[in-house]
Amino acid sequence: MSPWVAVAWVWLASALAMALAWQVQRRTRNATTVDAVWAGSLALAALFYGAVATGDGRVRLLVAVLGALWGFRLCLHVLARALHEAEDGRYAYLRRHWRDDQRKFFAFYQGQALLVALFSLAFVAPAWNPAPAAWPWLAAAAALWLLALAGEAIADRQLARWRSRPEHRGRTLRSGLWRYSRHPNYFFEWLHWFAYLPLAFGSPLFALALLAPVLMFVSLNWVTGIPYTEAQALRSRGDDYRRYQRQTSRFFPWFPARSAQD
Repeated sequence: MSPWVAVAWVWLASALAMALAWQVQRRTRNATTVDAVWAGSLALAALFYGAVATGDGRVRLLVAVLGALWGFRLCLHVLARALHEAEDGRYAYLRRHWRDDQRKFFAFYQGQALLVALFSLAFVAPAWNPAPAAWPWLAAAAALWLLALAGEAIADRQLARWRSRPEHRGRTLRSGLWRYSRHPNYFFEWLHWFAYLPLAFGSPLFALALLAPVLMFVSLNWVTGIPYTEAQALRSRGDDYRRYQRQTSRFFPWFPARSAQD
C-alpha cells in the first residue's frame, strides 16, 4: 500500500473516532477523553502501518510495537483521569470561553484527527524505509523509546499520587521529576518522538520523521500544552505556582534555582 493512501485511511478513521468522542462529550460534558482518543488513534496507526508498509520487517515490527505501547499507555492513563476526575481545567476553560458551543468543540475534535495523521508521519518514514536496518540503530531507537516512556510514566504517576491527596489542593508538586521541570511529562512525551529517527535513517521519507518532534515542541510550548496548563495552574494555585515558575525550568529538566531550597 502507498504510504499516502495509508495516511489517508488513518485520517479518515481518526475523524470518525473523534466524531464519536465528540458525541460522548456532548452527553458527559467532559472533553478530557479527547486526549485518550488522540493517543489511542496513534497507537492503532502504528499497528496499521506496521501491517501494510513495505519497509524492513524488523523496523515495521518495532514501529508497531513501540508506537502501540506508547499510545495505549497514554490512552489508558488519560481515561483513568477522565473517569475519576472532573473535566481537565484546560477544557473546562474552553467550555466557558466558547459558551459550550458544540460547533467549536466539533471543529476542535476534528483538528485533533488531523493531528493524528500528521504525527503518524513519524511512523510512516521508518515503516516504508527500504534501507536494511542496522542493529545499532534498532538498539538506539529502543533505548531512546524506553527512556522516554519510563520518564513520562514516572512523571504521570508522581503527579497522580500528589493530586490524589486532598491536603495538596492549591499546592504545587516540587519533588521527583517535577523538581527539575515544570512539565516533565510533556518533555518525555516530546522526547519519545525522537525514537523513530534512527529507524528512518536512509529513508527517502526521512524528513517526515522530523515533523513530529517539531510539531510536538511547538504545540507543547506555544499552543495547546504549557500555555493552557500554566494558565489553569495560575488560576487554581496563584502565588504558589508563580514561585514554582521562578524556581523551576519551564520544559527542559534542569536544577532548580537556589531559592527553591530555602
